[in-house]
Amino acid sequence: MNQRQLIAAAATSLMSMALLSSPALAQNAAKEKCYGIAKAGQNDCANLAGTHSCAGQAKMDHDQGDWKYVPAGTCKQMKGMTQDEAKMGMKKS
Repeated sequence: MNQRQLIAAAATSLMSMALLSSPALAQNAAKEKCYGIAKAGQNDCANLAGTHSCAGQAKMDHDQGDWKYVPAGTCKQMKGMTQDEAKMGMKKS
């Protein structure tokens, strides 16, 4: 292997490692949406009802249509719901 090939292989390896170890990928992989736990103004994005489409627009605490990202596996401990559970709860109301 000549020097040029060695440098190209090293650069490719470094770029691959940088992409795979991206903090955004690791952060999203370790989080889940948890419905019904967001306080007013502290939701992470659009609600299920479609009355708002942005973070921070929740009007009341613990609205089952608003959600926050939480560490994976902790939603139930916070008395939150999955998206399917929140949708079912909204249909009953």
